[in-house]
Amino acid sequence: MKKPPAVAANFSGNITVLAVDSCAEDCAALANTFKTGPWSLCPEVHWTLTTAGTLGAAWSVLREGQIPIVLCECDRQPALWHELLEQIALSPNPPFLIVTSRLADDRLWAEALNLGAYDVLAKPFDGSEVTRVVSMAWMHWRDQRGHRALAPRTLVAGGGR
Repeated sequence: MKKPPAVAANFSGNITVLAVDSCAEDCAALANTFKTGPWSLCPEVHWTLTTAGTLGAAWSVLREGQIPIVLCECDRQPALWHELLEQIALSPNPPFLIVTSRLADDRLWAEALNLGAYDVLAKPFDGSEVTRVVSMAWMHWRDQRGHRALAPRTLVAGGGR
């Protein structure tokens, strides 16, 4: 697993996105999208994808640096995205959570948005849809956070600093 830099969320430059997914095939598809784009909505950004297969591994990555966007699959462990969403909400600069699923229907979309997720992405991933949703999430996160996004912080399960 590639480790993100201490501060991964600048207004331009390198942005690290965390994918919490235990399926190697899905992670490979995301990695390919992050390498090839098209990132026309955010051409000033170099995107880096970091993956974690478990909640513990995800917390390890989140503690290391500012991650503005987290993709979390919900098919294999349906409660995982709920738990992750609850915990990141306690952070002073919480990342936006995008739920991913092979069964991305209206029910999941409504549940995810009502609970505070940013969006839902269907699997198998469509590269242009991934880049559109991630780019929009990044721009929204950046605009909401303002200059606070530039300050490093530590994320701890159960609360931030």
